[in-house]
Amino acid sequence: MANQATTPPVDKELPGYSPQKPQATARAGQTEQAYSLETNAGRKWITLRVTSWSPNPKSLPLFLDGDTIKGTVEVDLEKPESSKGVSINISGEVTSVGQEPQPFLDLSSQLWTGSKLAAGKQSWPFSIALPKEVNASENPKSDKGKPYPLPPSFSERASAAYIDYKITVTVKRGAFKVNQTLSTSFAYVPRIRAPPPSALRLLAYSEGDHLVGPEGDPQGWKTLPPVTVKGTLFDTKGIEIECILAVATPISFATGSPIPLFLTLKCSDSQALDLLAAPAAPIIYLTRSVAIGSEAANDDAPRRSNNTFVENIGKAFFWPSTEGAPEEGVKKLSGELEVKKGTKPSFIFPRFSLRHYLTFDAPAAPGFVASTADQPVFTERISIVTENTPGVVPRSHAPPGYTHEDTGNYNNSVGYLENGNQRFYHHHPGF
Repeated sequence: MANQATTPPVDKELPGYSPQKPQATARAGQTEQAYSLETNAGRKWITLRVTSWSPNPKSLPLFLDGDTIKGTVEVDLEKPESSKGVSINISGEVTSVGQEPQPFLDLSSQLWTGSKLAAGKQSWPFSIALPKEVNASENPKSDKGKPYPLPPSFSERASAAYIDYKITVTVKRGAFKVNQTLSTSFAYVPRIRAPPPSALRLLAYSEGDHLVGPEGDPQGWKTLPPVTVKGTLFDTKGIEIECILAVATPISFATGSPIPLFLTLKCSDSQALDLLAAPAAPIIYLTRSVAIGSEAANDDAPRRSNNTFVENIGKAFFWPSTEGAPEEGVKKLSGELEVKKGTKPSFIFPRFSLRHYLTFDAPAAPGFVASTADQPVFTERISIVTENTPGVVPRSHAPPGYTHEDTGNYNNSVGYLENGNQRFYHHHPGF
């Protein structure tokens, strides 16, 4: 008999992060996936069968929050085998490069007990409910921990850490004999819904009308405090421009949805204002920050290049706004930032957390050099979730000619950040 078969966590096998769970009546349409161990002669002597929401039998099994993992374990033996039992285990663990795995989920069920497995075919059904919360701690040796929502699976090439879930069948053998295990990873995705938008924004979505800006819909926007960007124009004169960014509320956005933005720019120099208020000038990124280690779940902990990995994963685009009457020295822009399908949701968990931010860099225009070009002007924490409120279908409101062009590379601070500007973390502790 083979001793072990394990399906490792591979990022390309993980399903996307925009699940729409079928209704209970569609459960019969779930995918069945099977994993087996074979004898040296090629006989499948033990098989794990599991049904999940995975769209492809060749992908990893997929489960959502509140699911019960169901399946069967089958044994087919040519002759009786001594054994002390057959069990199944559902486990979850956080693993950082160079560190021991930190388990946070351990659910077991005994399927059979005895002293000898009979020849021929036998099978045992199993059913294990996934909890929505687990008790976890940053320092399990000294801290009892507290409840956290079960985190999503996370596996990416070159990642400093990953979250892996497994289903493992164990055939226990007698003394001095090695237990035999059959194991597969599975993907877990918690369904987290964005809160409903304001009544006016909901009306705009349903009727296909334009979005009302912050002045007309104050309940639908979070207007951030003004910030002033200083710089030099054409190497001859110093300028100051005031930037006021408004973000659609609630600041929680589902994958595959646009983030509506509204930017007000104020400057007494008309030439500078025209340049810096051009639609291509403002630079706002969707930034992903992965934190690992003993302070990963602490929002106030200092971030260093060896425990925080920052990446820009999207960029906003803008167009002139028709909101309100024209004002001297003021330009207004409407904008959007697309949350791409498959974007992994935000989550906070001991030893491994993923946060998202809007990062506002100094505007870029020909002849303009910002005095703070080496660091963001400000950052704003947002949340990325897996689903919109039922019935809400956000749509792009960009006018014709302002479609978003995806260059595919927004990174300016990827990976370990060995050469990163540490002032970024000093002035922006939210990262």
